[in-house]
Amino acid sequence: MSDGYGVEVDAVVLRSPDRPMKVERIRLRDVGPCDVRVRIDATGVCHSDLSLARAVLAQPLPAVLGHEACGTVLEAGSDVGDLAVGDRVILLWITPCDDCVHCARGEVHLCVNGAARGTEPYALSATDEPIYPGLTVGSFAEQTVVPAAAAVKVPDDITSADAALLGCAITTGVGAVTKTAAVRPNSTVLILGLGGVGLAAVQGAKLAGAKQIIAVDRNTDKGDLAAKLGATYFLPADDDTRKTVRTLTGGQGVDYAFDCVGSARTIRDAWGMARRGGNVCIVGIGGKDDAVSFSALELFHFARTLTGCVAGSLNAATDLPHYFDHVRSGRIDLTAMVTGHGGLADVERAMADIAAGRGIRTLVSPAGLP
Repeated sequence: MSDGYGVEVDAVVLRSPDRPMKVERIRLRDVGPCDVRVRIDATGVCHSDLSLARAVLAQPLPAVLGHEACGTVLEAGSDVGDLAVGDRVILLWITPCDDCVHCARGEVHLCVNGAARGTEPYALSATDEPIYPGLTVGSFAEQTVVPAAAAVKVPDDITSADAALLGCAITTGVGAVTKTAAVRPNSTVLILGLGGVGLAAVQGAKLAGAKQIIAVDRNTDKGDLAAKLGATYFLPADDDTRKTVRTLTGGQGVDYAFDCVGSARTIRDAWGMARRGGNVCIVGIGGKDDAVSFSALELFHFARTLTGCVAGSLNAATDLPHYFDHVRSGRIDLTAMVTGHGGLADVERAMADIAAGRGIRTLVSPAGLP
């Protein structure tokens, strides 16, 4: 007889920021009337997972991280009417409640309750400890259980690998450019940080019709890929970057600057490389104690707009069909974003690669699918 946690699966469990994560056996909570149980077919290892693992972002422990994922429905609750066993789905790490003030305004990416289930246990360890889902999903596991509202059906002609990246990196980076900042055609654009989100932002700038896209990263090995995805120029992040950006823009600075790193230093760098009256969009997630300072005079004088970006301002219901079309047409290149593959045992290594600035995206197949 089940105690409410009847399905055993392998999962990568984070127990402490000071200890490597390890694969353990956990028991998922049973599917409720409005839930689905999903086999994780493909999941990306994201910088936000690293931030959770290193305690830059708060996370109840022990936890199973992973939030950028596509999987197959194995079980659906009695009240689930729009999904069935066998459907492939993208899992959402922000699930609109359709009831709060932000949802009422159409700002579903800011839903007050959208990430609440990340603080609620969704599984038990072998010794019956509560286990929490990182960023609500917990996709570094063979399976997970989420509300059906957190699962969006994937068309048959979109691969699971591509769909997984649409769960975070692509929609965040492209959405930051095309939706949050609403970059205008023929603009000049600067992108700081060329991880998965930053390179997605490069593609977003190309989609938006930017005439000049300047991509910056500390790792010079990323220059060729940035150019392939649409960057006009690649610059190494060093003491001369600001001067070079000014030179490339006729001394003015860029119309739009995107910080895809999320540190006080890179925010100030993005701010300083935008033109007077330009726009600065903060996409990367920084620490709460990493304070940024601006003088009252410079805020007045430069008349720049400083905007935060959460999840590329994604409204999954209305926006994902457009992303599917971009993938079909080749306007977004997702294959080039994947620089590594592995299984659950490779998650810790992929985290180390992110911390060192190596590669772009490691795609993990928890269920061992090809």
